[in-house]
Amino acid sequence: MTPPPIRTRPAPPDQRVDPHLGTTVHVVGSRQARPNLPTVGCPFCPGGLEAPEPFDVRWFTNRWPALPDDRCEVLLYTPVHDATLWSLGVEGVRKVVDLWTNRTLELGARDDVDFVLVFENRGAEVGATISHPHGQVYAYDHVPERPREIFAADWKPDADAGDRAVVSNDSWQVFVPYAPTYPVALTLAPIERVADLAGLDPTQQQDLAGILVDVFTRLDRLYDQPLPYMMWVMQRPTTADAASEYPNAWLHIDVVSPWRGPGVSRYIAAAEVAAGEYFNPVRPEDLAARLRRLG
Repeated sequence: MTPPPIRTRPAPPDQRVDPHLGTTVHVVGSRQARPNLPTVGCPFCPGGLEAPEPFDVRWFTNRWPALPDDRCEVLLYTPVHDATLWSLGVEGVRKVVDLWTNRTLELGARDDVDFVLVFENRGAEVGATISHPHGQVYAYDHVPERPREIFAADWKPDADAGDRAVVSNDSWQVFVPYAPTYPVALTLAPIERVADLAGLDPTQQQDLAGILVDVFTRLDRLYDQPLPYMMWVMQRPTTADAASEYPNAWLHIDVVSPWRGPGVSRYIAAAEVAAGEYFNPVRPEDLAARLRRLG
């Protein structure tokens, strides 16, 4: 299936496209000034710069945005600085899921937004600059290449992940991808096709919260210490004709970590960057077996 054409909306001056490979690069020199791992005071704790009032969950516009026009937001998961996602419990994580959904709906309704990416970086090893539990949203004025290709290829969860299956509940399944580029990689997907966060019914939302608690508990037990990770929600674009352009879009959540052992990162090598082909030292089936045992 041929991906839908890229929109022709004029690119801002800080968005560049490689003339040979077509890679989009956002030049954001202003982000050099953002705070880096502050050691005194947390701007995300109640009473801090970004959270002056008490809250359960909260969102605000990023002061150091990677995209213009208020299209980057920070999502606070909890007022508790030392919490983890799993420590919030199912009801706490359900509030986070609702926040993801609400921000997707509001940003996706804008005329200048074609794709809403909800994501999280945890740990200095993956670039998180503040340790307080939080995620982010980038609202793109186009559909980036990777999601376009994923949905154009009619991505769907493995019908039978077999030895790569980790856990499931009534609505969701979790498995290790067949060919992951990271040593730790998981995909969470609804069992029945749902296009985006807004399409989940209350039972699926609750089951998502439950399986997120389960998965992140296992991941922090994998090496008996907090695991640095990146997580992102892959959902249908928000263009006016997205339903017809991406009729088989299947919502899913990816979680990856660079750790191949306790505190040991796997670094991307020159050959991998140059060739675009990767070498993973961890067998997907072995990772899945370990995570199943940690339930």
